[in-house]
Amino acid sequence: MSGAESSENFPTVQQEVARLVARPEVRSALNWLRSQEPQFLQWQMEVAGVAAPPFHEQERGNWLEAKFRELGLDDVHRDEVGNVYGTHPGYGRGFIALSAHMDTVFPPSTPLNIRQQGSRLYGPGVSDNGAGLTALLAIAALLQSVRLRHPVPVLFIANVGEEGEGDLRGMRHIFSQSRYKDLILHSLVLDGAGADTIVAEALGSRRFEVIVRGPGGHSWSDFGTANPIVVLGRAIQTFSQTPVPNSPKTTFNIGVIRGGTSVNSIPESASMRVDIRSTSPVEIERLEQAMRAALDHAVGEETRLVQARTTPARRPVGLSYEVVTIGNRPAGELDPQARILQVIRAVDTQLGNAAQVQRASTDANIPLSLGREAIAIGGGGAGGGAHTLQEWFDGNGRELGLKRILLTLLALSGASE
Repeated sequence: MSGAESSENFPTVQQEVARLVARPEVRSALNWLRSQEPQFLQWQMEVAGVAAPPFHEQERGNWLEAKFRELGLDDVHRDEVGNVYGTHPGYGRGFIALSAHMDTVFPPSTPLNIRQQGSRLYGPGVSDNGAGLTALLAIAALLQSVRLRHPVPVLFIANVGEEGEGDLRGMRHIFSQSRYKDLILHSLVLDGAGADTIVAEALGSRRFEVIVRGPGGHSWSDFGTANPIVVLGRAIQTFSQTPVPNSPKTTFNIGVIRGGTSVNSIPESASMRVDIRSTSPVEIERLEQAMRAALDHAVGEETRLVQARTTPARRPVGLSYEVVTIGNRPAGELDPQARILQVIRAVDTQLGNAAQVQRASTDANIPLSLGREAIAIGGGGAGGGAHTLQEWFDGNGRELGLKRILLTLLALSGASE
């Protein structure tokens, strides 16, 4: 048992959750979830079938806004970056935020052929984050269908910009510029499938686009001119040999390389995109410096070789590089004594569910980095193949995930009192 579980407050929180489950209206709500799986699968197929590529989530946002209105949420609206909001009223101050990101990693040209085979759905984005969005809609529908008193209002959010270069822009806006930024008491982020994890530790990351530029030229008549692709290749070779520790866990990846116009042209530019992650800000900084040192070495080596193989008149090399930060996700960690963590653990105990605290990069990074109470959990069921065209979701077991979300939400809102 962890320190959080063995704290003096845990038995009290456990009693709160037990009182919740004993209430007739809560038992009715849990039974209602069991009967709605066909509807949930239908919603999931529909939302996954609406494109939401990075920075172009408007069409899916339209669908979700209409669904929020259809489900009877109050004050349904969009903000300037595209986040969709709706509220379910309570009679206290502040909000419990329940959110799920609407964007996917797939470009606009990706065919979204969502199909169902029994309890399984197949197609891009059907689990990440079709499962989270469906859980969001399921809880909204439940609160409208079953009378449940909860003092603190619930703020439903379908947000943009979680994936890749979206760089958490939707969640950044919520906690920096939206009218709710100081009113959110707890954030419950729904991301993907499953019910066996609690993301309470935010994994920090930095992402870069590196652009190497040169004069370019013809492969025959300008042979010997500095080649940005060769420079990039040398830099990658050097950087890839940078040692990383197992603890704190630290990783790097070169995920995209671009450059050149034809096989017989010396390119004028070449670029790569680099992802650096660590549980330690110090290690992230060290790897960034190693990347820059590799680029300095590669430019210097290419410059030396060009000057050695060309005439003095052609010795100006014209090489340069630029490093552009395209992502910077802050790290953070939830206090082990935080109420939201005590509540989710008590709910898991009540449901007989085994879940582990994990570190990951999610929308919860933003509130956690600000010292706010937040966790990310799955929407139930099972999924696999995330970020591939072979992605799948199985609705068996979704009920457990939705019960977990509902009881956590009600306990945080003070419904057990």
